[in-house]
Amino acid sequence: MKKIILDLAVTLDGFIEGPNGEIDWCIMDDDMDFEGFLSSIDTIFYGRVSYDMWGNYQPEENASPEEQNLWKAVHAKNKYVFSSRKREDKNAVFVDSDIASAVAEIKKQDGKDIWLYGGASLIKTFIDLNLIDVYRISVHPIALGKGKPLFEDLKDRLNLQLIKTNIFKSGVVQLIYEPVK
Repeated sequence: MKKIILDLAVTLDGFIEGPNGEIDWCIMDDDMDFEGFLSSIDTIFYGRVSYDMWGNYQPEENASPEEQNLWKAVHAKNKYVFSSRKREDKNAVFVDSDIASAVAEIKKQDGKDIWLYGGASLIKTFIDLNLIDVYRISVHPIALGKGKPLFEDLKDRLNLQLIKTNIFKSGVVQLIYEPVK
């Protein structure tokens, strides 16, 4: 069965974005093997706001070939958008009710794993419904002091078991956890 993987950058003080939505602090090192992660998934889960910002994003014409290829790989994935606002979109399937049942059906499909991209409210919903199989949290060596926290208003305590740690040349430390059952 497919796994749902939350792969997310977070600051040292626990924020997933700055107070104005900024993510300019995120580091992408070549030793992070993000392309390898992308090749391990065939589906991306978005919240509506995140999808509207990034679901169809196109890099500038003068962007590097690496950035062009990265976005081409992202856009080749199946996309599901979880939103109370149903709409037609040729690039994504919108899910507007019974998230747990919809996710269970998607996980049963053949194929690779699923990237839970976010945003924050979708991540919180998935945590509350115990739908995340793997937490890949990349801690970046910066503290913002304020912003949108990763774990906010949790319904219950979240117990995780560390599976692996990766340290990158930039100082980013990736922590890979699974929920304790």
